[in-house]
Amino acid sequence: MTSSATITATVKAAPRPIAGVFWMFLTGLCFVAVTALVKFLGPEVPAPQAAFLRYLLGLVFLLPMIGALRRTRLTRRMWGIFAARGAVHTIAVALWFFAMTMIPLAEVTAMNYLSPIYVTLGAALFLGERLAMRRVLAVAIALAGAVIILRPGFRELNLGHLAMLGTAFLFGISYLLAKTAADEVSPAVVVGMLSITVTIGLFPIALAVWTPVSLWDLAILFGVASFATAGHFAMTLAFRAAPVTVTQPVTFLQLVWAVLLGYFVFDESVDTFVVLGGVVILASVSFITFREAQLRRRAITPPDAALKL
Repeated sequence: MTSSATITATVKAAPRPIAGVFWMFLTGLCFVAVTALVKFLGPEVPAPQAAFLRYLLGLVFLLPMIGALRRTRLTRRMWGIFAARGAVHTIAVALWFFAMTMIPLAEVTAMNYLSPIYVTLGAALFLGERLAMRRVLAVAIALAGAVIILRPGFRELNLGHLAMLGTAFLFGISYLLAKTAADEVSPAVVVGMLSITVTIGLFPIALAVWTPVSLWDLAILFGVASFATAGHFAMTLAFRAAPVTVTQPVTFLQLVWAVLLGYFVFDESVDTFVVLGGVVILASVSFITFREAQLRRRAITPPDAALKL
C-alpha cells in the first residue's frame, strides 16, 4: 500500500533535468581542472607526497562536518570498514597521481570510466546483487573498450597504464565499501572519514619520498583539493536534481575536455583509439546506469490498485 506521504515526497522530488545536466556539466569541468593541475605539477613533487598534500590541504573543507563526526558513535565493524576503505583509497590515489605524470590526460580520463564496471562486478560477487546477462554483456563491452585504449601488442605500455588499471579497480572497491557504510552512517561521516583515513594512510608513504615544496606547489595542490571538493558537491546536486540516466551521458564531456586540454595546453596528440575506447566504456556504463534506474523505478512504483486508494 502506498501512503499519501510517499506520493507527496515523490511530487516534491520531481526531476529537474536541465539543472541536473548543468550541475553534471560543472562537475566535469571541476574534475578536468583537477587532472590539469596535477598534470601541470608533473613529477616535480613525488606522487605520494602530492597526494598527501592534496588531502591534507583538503581537510579544511571538513570543518562543517566536525559536528556530525563528533556525534557519531562508530561500531568496531564500521571502524573496520572505514580503515579498509582508507587503505584501498590511499593506494588508488597514489597510483592516480603517478599515472598523471606518465600518460596523457585523455587516457587517464577514459580509463577512469572503468570504475563503475568494477563496482558492478563487485556488487555481484560480494554484495549478492544479481548479475543479469545484459549486465554481463555491458561489462564485457566496457572491458573491450579498455583493450581498444591500451592496444596491447600494438604499442608500448608503460607503468602509467598499469597504474590506471589498478586505480580504477581500487576506486571500485572503495565505492563498494562506501555503499556499505552509507547504509549505517550519514554521508557526511562517510566523506569525512575517507578524508581523514587517506590523509593518515598517505603520510608515511609521502614521508619516505619527501622533497621540499614551494608555495607555488602548495597553491596548485590546494587548487586540486578545492576543485575536487567542488566537483563532488556539484555531482551531488546533479544527482539530486535529475535521474542518473539524464546526468550520466554528460560525463562524456570530461573526455572531450581532457582531449582538448591535452592537445592545446600540454601538446599531447589526439589518439583516436583512446577516444573510441572511452566512448565504448562510457556507453556501457550509461547502459548499466539506465537499466539500474529502470529496475529501481519498477521496485518503487505502486501497483494500479494502490494508486486508486
